[in-house]
Amino acid sequence: MKKVLNLFDFSQKVDYKIEILAGLTVALALIPEAIAFAFMAELSPLTGLYAAFMMGLVASILGGRPGMISGATGAVAVVIVSLSISHGPEYIFATVIFAGVLQILAGVFRLGKFMRLVPQPVVYGFVNGLAVIIFMSQLDQFKNEEGDWLTGSPLYIILGLVLVTMVIIWALPKLTKAVPSSLAAILVVFGIVMFFGINTKSVGDLASIEGGFPPFHIPMVPFNLETIILIAPYSLIMAGVGLIESLLTLNIIDEITETRGRGNKECVAQGTANILSGFFSGMGGCAMLGQSLINISSGARARLSGIVAAIMLLVFIMFGSSLIEKLPMAALTGVMIMVAIGTFEWVSFKMIGKIPTADLFVGITVAVVTIFLHNLALAVLVGVIIAALVFAWDNAKRIRARKYIDDNGKKHYEIYGPLFFGSTAIFASKFDILNDPEEIVIDFSESRVVDMSAIDALNKLTERYLKVGKKVHLKHLSNDCRKLIKNADALIDVNVIEDPTYKVMVDKI
Repeated sequence: MKKVLNLFDFSQKVDYKIEILAGLTVALALIPEAIAFAFMAELSPLTGLYAAFMMGLVASILGGRPGMISGATGAVAVVIVSLSISHGPEYIFATVIFAGVLQILAGVFRLGKFMRLVPQPVVYGFVNGLAVIIFMSQLDQFKNEEGDWLTGSPLYIILGLVLVTMVIIWALPKLTKAVPSSLAAILVVFGIVMFFGINTKSVGDLASIEGGFPPFHIPMVPFNLETIILIAPYSLIMAGVGLIESLLTLNIIDEITETRGRGNKECVAQGTANILSGFFSGMGGCAMLGQSLINISSGARARLSGIVAAIMLLVFIMFGSSLIEKLPMAALTGVMIMVAIGTFEWVSFKMIGKIPTADLFVGITVAVVTIFLHNLALAVLVGVIIAALVFAWDNAKRIRARKYIDDNGKKHYEIYGPLFFGSTAIFASKFDILNDPEEIVIDFSESRVVDMSAIDALNKLTERYLKVGKKVHLKHLSNDCRKLIKNADALIDVNVIEDPTYKVMVDKI
């Protein structure tokens, strides 16, 4: 089909056929996920399906990453489940709306840029952990209602159908890319089950998806301070978890498509989608890495696929529930297993022994926290903290001083490396106060005074020299360093004496 300008994104071209077929594939994959996450949050299946529709539609239209899919997610379900059990769905809707407001504020104040601080090992750990979670979540399809593993014919049937699905997804792109391989696999397996009358699990075994258009509904909760105090912690955590997962998914899709999304715009879109989800009886959500990868691997690159996925999901709910409920879970399971395989960063195994041990530790830690706690925000936060501490430790060890005495008898200390909280102890150990001459010069041309701990270290050092009657000169302080010292002067007496014979270098950058 001829490529024409995308009606929803003028920055790129789009193949309408691929976008529509990819959207249909994603819509089918969204159904069991939305139902499962609604059950996880102790809510009705339609609450998850309505959230998937509203999140998918609004985020696709307004979001900062064309091709990315949003919907009801497990990360959000874990956050709100305790509130759902104790106070019911009305408080969940209010929580989702409040979380959406917080996410919009994050976008307005441009907090999305802080995702740049997430190191690559954290991203690898997050992706690998999520891939394992996606895979492990599919294992429930190989168990019966009592939670025991299937045996005999039921096991062989579902295994065979899953393998057929996976083989089609793997092989079809080698022959043609005219039709998304995931959609073709679902349709083929559905045809096999219907033609041969095979008795196997279907979507309808999870729950009925029959419903109408999401009803507009103002949450029936008391609008007072007590309610705000109750839902605020849940809203704050939900907003943070949703943005972290969404922005990490955005970065991953950026790498795959070699394009760049807009993080702050995505924050606003996610917030708007959650507000509307709360008003239209949805449990809220965020970006979904698995469904986004299905969409991207199907060839979608524009907003249209996400819009089609959301609209088709609503069509299934309103008009096609009887047919969709007959879809074999084996087909959807095979799709998600292939997503897990494609999501996992297999290159990370090749990096073992070739990257710093600290980076390897960070990646493994994030993956482990993601897998065992199912808390993506906590996993990323732990990874960033560890990476930051490792960075601080490495830089703390790099500070050093070159010493010499000039013709006038003044001792010079040329400092190399940043002076900050982690390096102040090593910095102080470089000076021989009692044996130094009457005047010393500390040269910062190759260093920076970074924070208050550094200023305090300078204060203590100059005081020690002054107590023994010696004079200290600070040389080559950059503008930002001088500003820090000047601003701190009201709190800390820096006791710095600048000798006019030493010109302070002006930082023009």
